[in-house]
Amino acid sequence: MLSEKLLKDFSLCRYNLQRELEASFFYEDTPDQEKVTNEVKLDMEAPNPMDRLVCGDVGFGKTEVAVRASFKAVQDGKQVALLVPTTILAEQHYNTFKDRLTQFPVRVAALSRFQTKKEQNEILKNLTDGNVML
Repeated sequence: MLSEKLLKDFSLCRYNLQRELEASFFYEDTPDQEKVTNEVKLDMEAPNPMDRLVCGDVGFGKTEVAVRASFKAVQDGKQVALLVPTTILAEQHYNTFKDRLTQFPVRVAALSRFQTKKEQNEILKNLTDGNVML
């Protein structure tokens, strides 16, 4: 069971860098994407852990919603893990997140079978040390 302190510390704050990230998106948000992004951010600002699944067809902006939510968490000092079902998708998301967050002080890493054992150990060490945020 989660401790009461952990639940109280779970809510995330609002930051101006979040607006800067969102303004840097290459495309105009669809109405649904804007709605879901706002709902996810409100969920993240609530005092309890978020319980939401974002789903939709390929190419409708789910990854961008995840980028924005992850960035919001990182800006509040949290570490983020994005779990995906394939190594190809892990690499694609890694590249997307790295590209979207390159202008911000966020260290992104990918952990999959594509890395050597030495690289995997280094990534795990950096995660443990807090040097990798996402």
